[in-house]
Amino acid sequence: MSLDLSPVDQAKFFAARRATDYVENGMRVGLGTGSTAAWFVKCLGEMVRDHGLNIICVATSAQTAELAKSEGITVTTLDDVRWLDVTIDGADEYDRQLNLIKGGGGALLREKIVATASEQVIIIADATKQVDTLGAFPLPVEVIPFGWQSTKTLIEEMLIGLDVMGRRASLRMKNNQPFRTDEGNYILDLDLRRIGNAQQLSLVLNQAPGVVENGLFIDICDAVVIGYSDGKVEVRDINESIMEQTQVEIFEEDNLFLDIDD
Repeated sequence: MSLDLSPVDQAKFFAARRATDYVENGMRVGLGTGSTAAWFVKCLGEMVRDHGLNIICVATSAQTAELAKSEGITVTTLDDVRWLDVTIDGADEYDRQLNLIKGGGGALLREKIVATASEQVIIIADATKQVDTLGAFPLPVEVIPFGWQSTKTLIEEMLIGLDVMGRRASLRMKNNQPFRTDEGNYILDLDLRRIGNAQQLSLVLNQAPGVVENGLFIDICDAVVIGYSDGKVEVRDINESIMEQTQVEIFEEDNLFLDIDD
């Protein structure tokens, strides 16, 4: 192994490298947010610089847009392109039906808008992100700052009648201040432990005044590219079948990703 990376980081690298196969010249590509998505952006940048790949990208966060531009990738707005050929992003959890929890990086609103404006949505992840039932990862819910404590109380009351194991909501903090999304909103992280009916929960949460969007991505993902530390990659489609198993090779010069933080 030529890269000084942890096994999880190696798996992310292999998944990101394999996911570039979904991108073709002339495409409009949605770029996700988070450490796994950042690896994919780095791989795309290499293809743009070294192989003349010509694409236009829409980023789901200011952080991703800055990284993509630094890699020489053309970044525009969703309003300019209106529709995307493919979006490639990471996930905090995915189940066997390829339903997702996203938003650990705080970009769930833009991520969902971009994903639903795409012909195809591909998720890249390591195998640790797969779960039998969603909910172990705290579910992010984006709320407007005005009256957020009332919104939090309402959400906790609404959870009483739903099929979840936990019902505690907490305000996400950063540097001793409430975390702010790119839209200037707050995030409540719901410690649910198990989500029995993700579709119902998503619908109920979005009915609460003050809620902008939640991190449940239901019936949005088309395939998951799963990386392993030994270079094996699996691609699973929405029918849960394994479409492909491949081995990704790495080389001594593949050291582009050492500056990416989790």
